[in-house]
Amino acid sequence: MTSAVFDCMIFVQTILNRRGPAAACLKLCEESHVRLFLSPNILAEIRDVLGRPTFRGRFRQITDERVAELLDRVGGWATHVEKVPIITSLARDPKDEPYLNLALFTNASFLVTRDRDLLSLMQDSSFVQNYPGLNISEPREFLRHIRTEIAKGLGYE
Repeated sequence: MTSAVFDCMIFVQTILNRRGPAAACLKLCEESHVRLFLSPNILAEIRDVLGRPTFRGRFRQITDERVAELLDRVGGWATHVEKVPIITSLARDPKDEPYLNLALFTNASFLVTRDRDLLSLMQDSSFVQNYPGLNISEPREFLRHIRTEIAKGLGYE
């Protein structure tokens, strides 16, 4: 089974647009097509970002109820990893380290993000050589991959 780590913005975008690519990514996990890994650091960042007054001022659809609903829903089927060792560091953007280290520690197939700094790691030949099993991709690319895998499994390809 394909496994993944989603960055914070995938959860934010799911609340903002229940029919968008980010929500579709989570739906694939909920339907057991993808194993999603979470850690306490990632959950803390999701809560922090979705709880910021300035953020909520811009996006009125983010309410305590919708945040709790999303986190409860995800908490029911995601795989929680309590302690994630530091495998690598990103001096240029340390706040991305929890996502990258969780993906590497769990041998996740994908790190799904729209963060350009993380996405650029796929252009770094030494990163790709050191971590060949990890694909860092945007939600639409991830969806294409998983849907192709599902179709193959059903005998459509």
